[in-house]
Amino acid sequence: MMERVVFLVDMQSFYASVERTERPELKGRPLLVSGDPKRRSGVILAACPLAKQHGVKNAERLYEALKKCPQAVVVKPRMQKYLDVSMQITCILEEFTDQVEPYSIDELFMEVTASQRLFGGPEEIAQQVQQRIMEDTGVYARVGIGTNKVLAKMACDNFAKKAPNGRYTLTPETIQHTLWPLPVECAFGVGRRMEVHLKRMGLRTVGQLANYPLPYLKKRWGINGHVLWMTANGYDHSPVNVRSHNRAQKAIGHGMTLPRDYHRFEDIRVVLLELSEEVCRRARTSRVMGITVSAGARGADFDNPSGFHRQQTLIEATNNTLDVYHAVVELYRTFWDRRPIRQAHVSLSQLQSDEVWQMSLFQDREKQLQIGYVMDGIRDRFGPVSIVRASSLRAAGQTTDRSKKIGGHYR
Repeated sequence: MMERVVFLVDMQSFYASVERTERPELKGRPLLVSGDPKRRSGVILAACPLAKQHGVKNAERLYEALKKCPQAVVVKPRMQKYLDVSMQITCILEEFTDQVEPYSIDELFMEVTASQRLFGGPEEIAQQVQQRIMEDTGVYARVGIGTNKVLAKMACDNFAKKAPNGRYTLTPETIQHTLWPLPVECAFGVGRRMEVHLKRMGLRTVGQLANYPLPYLKKRWGINGHVLWMTANGYDHSPVNVRSHNRAQKAIGHGMTLPRDYHRFEDIRVVLLELSEEVCRRARTSRVMGITVSAGARGADFDNPSGFHRQQTLIEATNNTLDVYHAVVELYRTFWDRRPIRQAHVSLSQLQSDEVWQMSLFQDREKQLQIGYVMDGIRDRFGPVSIVRASSLRAAGQTTDRSKKIGGHYR
């Protein structure tokens, strides 16, 4: 039986690479892709390798990056363009196998076990994939190769990104001499907080985590402890599933980082109505209703963190904007500490089909619910701001501005 072969294909400095491809005049110059600092989104989304040589890191503030690399060229993100290129890359990978799973906008898993009969061995296929992506998009791809998804991911993150040819193979037979000596944070799934916990336990390398008694990890972190141990040992039985991102949702939520600190509740209410509208629109698109409404806020003062996250169970399931909005407002009235906020979010959970719902003797629920679907139809046909609530026209409203964006950034 042929040994399983899985790739994790990662695009180097994806946003910056796309921008450089379309702007040849930037060749040889450090390039940063960053949001608008005036709207709190002035963080580095992507830095080219030249900028990273000066110490610039993704997710740091733009002004901090420019201190390290003042000669850098700063461009605003174009999210629609990046999505288009990402889809183009997905189509390229699908020419090699029908088992392609998007992991993020610039990372994709692909299983090429059976593809070897057509395209050669793993190294040969990986090289062909890199060449095709470069020729068609101008983006340089790195490929982690493993016998499962977690090994492919760790091969890419820890080795392929540093390899001259951008490729590296990691197998259960080789991890003892290659992966295990690395710091424990190099294991997939070990974030900053988990890193602190593990190091307090004396686990400083991936190998120490792999050889730590499993019962103790399970006792402390349950199933998550078991997963960490399996990852460190290179075990992963999950398939490369093209439908993994379409599994039934457990909740539908939407959050917003505000362009300025919101102090007044009458301004916050405007944003809460917009968030409720977006959550319910997504629920209607998925043809579901929810019975639990969650709301939260994050304070504006980083030095003195504040905020809350609370939920309320409704009497009956709904995807009606005003039903959700009234519940959210009640949660804010109860739990908001009246300090300025910079982030707000709303979600709807305990989802069920919208084909069955409780009728009422005292109100026309069918008519109320249908209003939302009619408004969605108008927006689908004429654009997202073809019909908006009057409150969104106030200074606190964000609907018009956000309609020009994808993922919080301008198209």
